[in-house]
Amino acid sequence: MASKAPYEKRLLKELQLFVREPPQGMFIDAEQAEQNLKIWVINMQGAEGTLYDGEQFLLQFKFETSYPFESPEVTFVGQNIPVHPHVYSNGHICLSILTADWSPALTVQSVCLSIMSMLSSCKAKKKPLDDIIYSIIARKNPKETKWWYHGKQIKSHTKMNNMTMFEE
Repeated sequence: MASKAPYEKRLLKELQLFVREPPQGMFIDAEQAEQNLKIWVINMQGAEGTLYDGEQFLLQFKFETSYPFESPEVTFVGQNIPVHPHVYSNGHICLSILTADWSPALTVQSVCLSIMSMLSSCKAKKKPLDDIIYSIIARKNPKETKWWYHGKQIKSHTKMNNMTMFEE
């Protein structure tokens, strides 16, 4: 039997921890994740007492063999995408730890907690200002978007047919 690659060992360890100590309001089908370690789907329930209380979301993680040295691709999937200023209708999430501020010390658990915190601190359900344009022209992988983080303002930079779009 061949030994597992480093990213597989790390993911198995993280999966065991997630199953044993899931963040509040989250769970994962461990059997499904073990069958394909490169794609995890996490069920997330909106935190009690927040704008998302009682809502259910699916958060998908896609891992490359370079994990944890490169961030996973993290998106909301399914029919219920949260309406939030940093979440696009196509499920892309504008959160610095998913791109520029990624660290190999981060885990699936810590990313989930950050996303839950982002949703829980929301004061009004509204889509990003450039949601329609971005959702149409963005590539499938949100990591291919260059995000600029300026406090609560988000700017995305997406290329389409050699044309550069900047939205605020």
